[in-house]
Amino acid sequence: MDIPSPSPDALHLADVVPAVLAAMGVAGAQLDGVHHPIDLPAGVRGACVLLIDGLGAQLLDTYADDAPVLAGLRGRTVRVGYPSTTAAGLAAVGTGRLSGEHGMVGYSFRIPDHGVINALRWTPHPFGADLREALPPEEVQPLATTFAQAAAAGMDVSVISGAEFTGSGMTRAVLRGGRYVGVHRLGDLAARVQDAIADGGFCYGYHADLDLLGHVYGAGGAAWRMQLRQIDRLVESIVETLPSGGLLAVVADHGMVNIDGDAVVDLDACADLQDGVIAVGGEVRARHVYVADGASAAVAQTWRETLGAKAWVRTKDEAIAEGWFGPRITDAPRSRIGDVVVAARDNAGLVRRTVEPMESALIGQHGSWTDAEQLVPLLVAHA
Repeated sequence: MDIPSPSPDALHLADVVPAVLAAMGVAGAQLDGVHHPIDLPAGVRGACVLLIDGLGAQLLDTYADDAPVLAGLRGRTVRVGYPSTTAAGLAAVGTGRLSGEHGMVGYSFRIPDHGVINALRWTPHPFGADLREALPPEEVQPLATTFAQAAAAGMDVSVISGAEFTGSGMTRAVLRGGRYVGVHRLGDLAARVQDAIADGGFCYGYHADLDLLGHVYGAGGAAWRMQLRQIDRLVESIVETLPSGGLLAVVADHGMVNIDGDAVVDLDACADLQDGVIAVGGEVRARHVYVADGASAAVAQTWRETLGAKAWVRTKDEAIAEGWFGPRITDAPRSRIGDVVVAARDNAGLVRRTVEPMESALIGQHGSWTDAEQLVPLLVAHA
């Protein structure tokens, strides 16, 4: 199976916020050559882009009976790009760019002179002290955000997400530019989103728990489906209260697959996969492999031969040339991409049971190129 070609013509998650801002009258929100326009109702006076972590399009279609409101809004599908993971997805929403420009190229990745960092925790990977002082998030991701653009246009902008993420490295890197509103539960999230739309502002909302339960119990499992039902009620409560001119756009940062135990490779236990390797980043379905000088071709060949049909393996230059990280690659993102890039196929997993015991034990995973991970729904409600 050949890798799905990253089509530059496909709607991307990075297009969503610029399209909503354009519908609200923000000049220049959809930049030529950067964003694909999305037709939305004109004259929007208050809007929210609500991101449900882990809500893949295939999962929603499969379990539509558990989410009748979401299913009733089902329309367009967008791609999230590579890697299909939260750090890259939130950065795409927050910057309107793909990973080759915003530079959040994985769950974990190497920054020159700092080693491999965990982008969600903002610590050394796999563990270590907080890096926000030594590695300021605004310098790691210096692009202006879509939220700052909206605020500069005179909008009241709020970022509504978990209170525990207030001031986190990831929040500062890709979600800055609006007023941060920390919430605690679904009801809190719904109420704050309702307020923002009713007041004629623009907000970004985030809900994490579907992804969490998919990781722990498996996507489509009983706990995951019960959480999907709660999210459906969340969206229903917001849609029911949309004022005239109000808009809600629901998206996701990635989908998810359940790992097949027979297709798991423990990188820490395979000596061949350690030869010439200095460090490994990424996650179970999308690995960055950093190698000794001049070893890229040899390491890539070894990984291809060892993993066989379990993964797509490319050198950095090959992955960039094939458009894995988008059509534009700037210097900082280029320096963070692995010398060898490895994406799991089908339901395979590239775990590290010694170095990453918690992540390696999870059932649901994401990060790679399958449609189950790449395709997410764009659900729009307008009053």
